[in-house]
Amino acid sequence: MNRTVYIVFLFAFFLLLQVVVLNNILFLGYINPYLYITFVFLYPLNTNRFPFLSLAFLLGLCIDAFSNSGGVHAFSILFIAYIRLFFIRTILKKTTSDYLLFNLRLETFDKVFNYTAILTVIHHFILFSLVNFSFYNLYDVLVNTLFSSVFTLILYFLGSFIFRKKLI
Repeated sequence: MNRTVYIVFLFAFFLLLQVVVLNNILFLGYINPYLYITFVFLYPLNTNRFPFLSLAFLLGLCIDAFSNSGGVHAFSILFIAYIRLFFIRTILKKTTSDYLLFNLRLETFDKVFNYTAILTVIHHFILFSLVNFSFYNLYDVLVNTLFSSVFTLILYFLGSFIFRKKLI
């Protein structure tokens, strides 16, 4: 599949999935999955980061427009998109020469889990901190971050297991 078509498909798929399905889930008052951050995980690596950061910001802005949330999704996804390369270098041990052939599906489960879990917790902590915007609600921020991160990670790994291509 052409790279541009793949990126447009990812963008549209995660936008529609988040807005139509996942924004309507609020389980036990704390759990709300934000699976649109998978766009950051699956976007191909490149040395030119401006198009990626622009698309991540645009995705967050679209989620904000449909959720009426005032820019918190745009900031939180832009932040994890910006720090993504740091975690790819430290956790996955990739260099700039590895970017062209990088595929998250080819990495070991423990590295992928650490990478996605750290970025998901950072995203959710920033998101819920900006939504509550008070130190009096720190307990709510931490509980929302924990439960929503776990649910988002379960959905991510379940989806990656279901849609995995057989390499053999």
